[in-house]
Order: sequence, then C-alpha cells, then structure tokens
Amino acid sequence: MSVSHADIAPAVEAWLVRFNQALAAMSAERLAPLFREDAHWREAVALSWELKTVSGREAVARDLAVACRQFQAKDFAVDPVRCPPRVVERGGVRTIEAILTFETSVGRCAGLVRLREDSPTLAWTLHTTLEAIRGHEEGRLRAAREEPVFERSFHGPNWFDRRTERSKYLDREPAVLVVGGGHAGLSVAARLGQLDIDTLVVDRMKRIGDNWRLRYHALRLHNTYNSNHLPYMPFPSTWQQYLPKDRVANWLETYADCMDINFWTETGFEGAEWDEAGQCWLARVQRADGSVRVLRPRHIIMGTGVSGVPLRPQVPTLDQFQGTVLHTSEFADGSQWRGRNVLIIGTGTSAHDVAQDLHGHGAHATLVQRSPTLVIQVEPSAQIYDALFLGEGPSLEDRDLILTSIPKEVMLAAHRLITRQAEAFDAPLLRGLEKVGFRLSSGVDGTGWPYLFRTRGGGYYFNVGCSDLLVKREVGLIQYDDIERFVPEGARMKDGRVVPADLVVLATGYAGHEHTVKTLFGPGVAERVGPIWGFHPEKQELANMWTRTPQRGLWFTGGPFSLCRAHSKHLALQIKGAELGLMG
Repeated sequence: MSVSHADIAPAVEAWLVRFNQALAAMSAERLAPLFREDAHWREAVALSWELKTVSGREAVARDLAVACRQFQAKDFAVDPVRCPPRVVERGGVRTIEAILTFETSVGRCAGLVRLREDSPTLAWTLHTTLEAIRGHEEGRLRAAREEPVFERSFHGPNWFDRRTERSKYLDREPAVLVVGGGHAGLSVAARLGQLDIDTLVVDRMKRIGDNWRLRYHALRLHNTYNSNHLPYMPFPSTWQQYLPKDRVANWLETYADCMDINFWTETGFEGAEWDEAGQCWLARVQRADGSVRVLRPRHIIMGTGVSGVPLRPQVPTLDQFQGTVLHTSEFADGSQWRGRNVLIIGTGTSAHDVAQDLHGHGAHATLVQRSPTLVIQVEPSAQIYDALFLGEGPSLEDRDLILTSIPKEVMLAAHRLITRQAEAFDAPLLRGLEKVGFRLSSGVDGTGWPYLFRTRGGGYYFNVGCSDLLVKREVGLIQYDDIERFVPEGARMKDGRVVPADLVVLATGYAGHEHTVKTLFGPGVAERVGPIWGFHPEKQELANMWTRTPQRGLWFTGGPFSLCRAHSKHLALQIKGAELGLMG
C-alpha cells in the first residue's frame, strides 16, 4: 500500500496519541501493540545515559516502559521547527519518518519514529536522544559567559591575555583530558567547551592538523565535504567537494582557535592510573622541552583514531630477505626508490596508495594480495553510501539525528542494496581487476565497505587510480599463497621464478584501541574495558565508543567526521551529566 501526502501527518499524530496514552498508563502491555514484531528502539542518552539498541516488539515495549517511567518521559509530539514528517526509503522499505520532541526529568529530548507504508499504524523504529540538560542548555551557558561590552581598565588583561593564561593550566586541573587532536578530539572538545566543561587537548604533533598535513602529498578526502563538517562551524560552501589534506589540516587549526579549545601541541600522553581517593586520573604528559607534568582530570577521552600501533606480523622467511623492510607508517615517499623493485604486502588502502606513489616516482611496484579486498570507485559509487548528506533537504542537525537513528539491522539492509548498485556501476573496473587475478570482496554478507570499517577498520580500497594501474599491469600483482619463500633478492614463487625486490613494505595495518589501552593504562584497565570498536553483540552499537565504559572516567571517540560530529554531542552530554551527578 502507499500512503498519500495528506495521510502522512495524521498517521503520525494517531500513533503519537496512542503512544502517549500508553506511557501515561506506564504499561508495557499497552506499548507492545504499537510496534511491529521486528521493531527496533535505538536509544542515545535520553532514557538510559548510554547508547544501545533493543530489538523485537516485546523487548522494546518492556525496556521502553521501564526507561520512560524512570526518566518521567512525556509529551511526545512532532517537532514543529524541524524537518516535517515525510515518506523516505530506509533499507529498501518505504516509511513515514517523523522527528519528535519530548521532555524527561533530565531535560529536552528529540526522537524519530518510522512507520512503514505497509503498516502505518505500527512503529518500525524509534529513536530517542538527549538534546539538552535542563538548566544547562548551551544557549543559557553561552549567555552567562558573555563578557562586558568594554574593559574599564584599558591596560588590564584583555580576552587574548586571559585565554592564553588559562590554556597554561598553572592554577587548576582540566576536568577532561582529550588525547589526540584530530577531528574526533576537536569535535568533542568543542561540545564540552559549550557545556562549560574545562577541557584540554594534547597531541604529539608540532602543529594542530599535522595528522593530516604530514600524510602523503596527493591525499584528498574520499567523500564530499557535505558529511564532514565539524560541530558549530561548517566548511565554507565555496570549497571544492573533495577536500585536500592541507585544507583539512589548516581548518582544524583554525577550528581549535575559533572554538577556544585549549590545546597543547608537542605533548605526548605517557599513560595514566586511576586515583580512587581523589576520584581522578593521574595522567602523565611530556611537553616539548622534555618536562613531565602529572595532570589530574576526572575524565580522559581517547581520540587517537580507531587504529594505533603499527602491526608487524611475523612473515615466514622474510628475515631471509636482504633488502629494506618498512611498515607503511615508516614510508614517506617513493622518490628514493626510482627504478627499483618494491613488494607491498597487502591490498588495502595504504597498500594501494604506497604502490601508486612508488609508480609515480618511477619505481616498479607489485602488490602482494593476502585476502580478497573490496574495491569501489570514488565517483559515483562510494558516494551512494553518503546519500543522507547529499543534495537539498533537512538541516545538518536533522541529518545527524537521522544518521544516529538508524538501527544496525536497517543500516546493513540498506548497505546490501547500495553495494549491489555500486558493483553494477563499477562492473568494468571490477572485471578488469579479476582479469589480472585480483580477488574481490563485497564485504561481510554483501554489506560493502562501511561494515568492514566498523568491524575491521580496513579490507577495502577507494579507487583513486591504483586499480587502473593494476588493470593496465603498470603495477604488478601476485598472490601471497603463491609465494614459496622469501630469499635474499626477493620472493621465490612456487613455480620457481623469483620476483625481485629492493624494498618490502608491510601494509599490514595497525593494532586497535585494546593494545593502546593496555600500553597506556595497564592490563587491568584493558581487561575491564574489553573490546573497543566493532559491534557489541547485545547493544548492537560500536563497543565502548562515545559511551561510558566499564572503567570510570575513560571514554573513546573516533571514526569518520560524521559519526564523530553526531556522537560528540552524546559523549559531551554524558560527561556533563556525570559532572552534575545525574548518571549515578
């Protein structure tokens, strides 16, 4: 069946009337008939102070009734100032999608409900999220911070003097220490600043933005700038669609300044221990001059990305090779390898980029494939996954709400459809790759690259030219399983020939957060926290990301700009709630 435009608002209103009545009765039995059997409730801090997804009619009704009773949730209504109810397709299903507003004992909240066209009286998905803590709304706090119109003493410290002095932390401790000053760390630091949470960001780099500035020369973002804005300060609309690395780097530097973010460059985080007596961390940081300072923040946010220490697997017989062996983290550029032979072990993004750089400098590069790899063209295929942020439509704030409202199962269903569409677009390239022996992947159960990123952090390549070089055989390809052993001059194949090499590059990825936590916080904290990134089997959310962890005062952020921007609000509100004693 199809719902006409005139029926959209009445369908939502009718459902809300019954929903509010069921909440007033505090009855799971009355809530259950309002949801489909395959319903999902995705909760973000509004009714639980955590990120989680509950699936199935009975479970949704049971848990939602308890949560709404505990948080005194009431007055669910269509938000009159946000994107109006409309019919859209999610996961291949046409649904009525409506943005809601409601209140709890904590503050103002937002919601999003989806009613499928084939059952418009029942909710398919419901999303609830905290927007502001009552009495601590960003606008109210901003007004309280407003400085006098003029300074009575023209010779006293001005705004810049006060800001410079405060950033030194000579007379106080930060409430929050953010480790890592890329887009993830800066996004949450900006949110915390607007909630009056004293926050310090530390980073080993010499300049803010160097994590982008120092990467390979030709790097651009692989998706358009539409989804990559930072909180409060969108990129100028005059900019090019695919942002160069140096433009991103310079923007991060500008952003930190404009958002009044306290930032210590050339500062290494050396580790921390929890001080139970002081209810804070004893965090050691080393400054540029070699001095070590112990900070006492109540919260530490690890914003160092989803990858950490370079992985250097023990490749059998590689110790027999007499040339140079480097990890991709140690590879600067291919200029010194002109005219020489290089083997790159791996076929993910880093491997392709190194091979393309070497080829451009006149080296003879060969990829060594260990496992099937997903390849996708940047245009148009890779952009289909980002369709939510493209074109005219809802505001960025509304799109972020939609992004965080989509349950895992619905997201995967959508990605399966998109992946088939992308493979149809890319068919000529993919057939060419298969012809030269490249083994292709469609991702986990055909879900494409996003789920690979969320579970493995790799296993795919956005084609920016290297795949074309492979098809034209300008970059070589061999299968790892066809190598008999490494020998002093290169790799001996099982057919007896030797593939010569002067350099072997290990494009073997990086250890995840768990290794970093064990190194910096100790094995006890690492064991307590458990897996980080990848999906939590019960909560159906990325494990320990943007939510409180089993270790008090330890938080994590990372991933693409869009997720960091959207979830930075959830993370900041949780810390504000903890500071106010609301979280228990």
